[in-house]
Parts: sequence; C-alpha cells; structure tokens
Amino acid sequence: MDLSLQRRLASEILGVGKDRIWIDPNKIQDVSKALSRSDILDLIDKGIIRVKQVKGQSRTWANYIKEQKKKGRRRGAGSRKGGRKARLDKKENWIKRIRAIRNLLRELKEKNIIDKKLYRDLYKRAKSNEFKSKRAILIYLKDSGILKNEKEVLNK
Repeated sequence: MDLSLQRRLASEILGVGKDRIWIDPNKIQDVSKALSRSDILDLIDKGIIRVKQVKGQSRTWANYIKEQKKKGRRRGAGSRKGGRKARLDKKENWIKRIRAIRNLLRELKEKNIIDKKLYRDLYKRAKSNEFKSKRAILIYLKDSGILKNEKEVLNK
C-alpha cells in the first residue's frame, strides 16, 4: 500500500525528513484513509504516526583513542604529519633548553659551587650554544676539576 502522501504530510507537520516518520504497521488501513492534514494530526495524537529518533554516532572509540593519546600512545612515525621542525618549533626548543641551563647555573652560583666570574663565563657559553644540556655543563665542570661528582649538585 502506498503511504507516500501520508508520510509527506506527516513529515511536513512534524518538521522532520520522510525517512524519520514511523507508521504503525498494524494500523496501515487507518493511515491509508487519512488524506488531509487534520486526519494526519489525529493519527499523530493517537501515536499511530511517530518520529523516529535520530541515530547518533557512538563516542566510545573516540574516548578510547583520547585516553590512549593521554598516555602518550599513537605518536609513532605513521601518525606524524610534517617534519621534526614543523612539529617542534626550533625557537621553542631553544627557549626550553636555555631556561633549564640558566636555572642550573643560577642554582650553582647560589650554592657557591661556582663564583660570579665562572657563572658569567658559563652563561655566555650557554648563550652561544656551547652546551647542549644541563648534563653537558655538569660534565664540563667535572672535567675542569670544579666538580668532583655531578650527583652532589643535584642532591644539595
């Protein structure tokens, strides 16, 4: 039985698409007799014609992936777009490194492990990119005989 007219009228009345109109399969005879908007409205009031709920998209997998990324997973070569410099800005990398080095130098000066003159010298060397990391400074100080053991600096 063709119910396209009734389906169209119901969709216009309810303000949804034709695909979302549900017609009770047991009452098809009553629906086929309804030819006007008022007849369709009566059927809607009786519950013979209803609107189907919108099918949603599950967030389960999205949430799972989010949790994985929080743990640091899914960051392999296959997931990367852009080169290393595009992903980690050179300047930001420098800022992060130099701040750590300068904080270490300040700490060494405050603990009287190095004097003002050596502090200034190391500061300038750090600025000219002579030290790659905090560890490099500690190794340099150990080699030059200023430090006996690098661990003593970190524990003080």
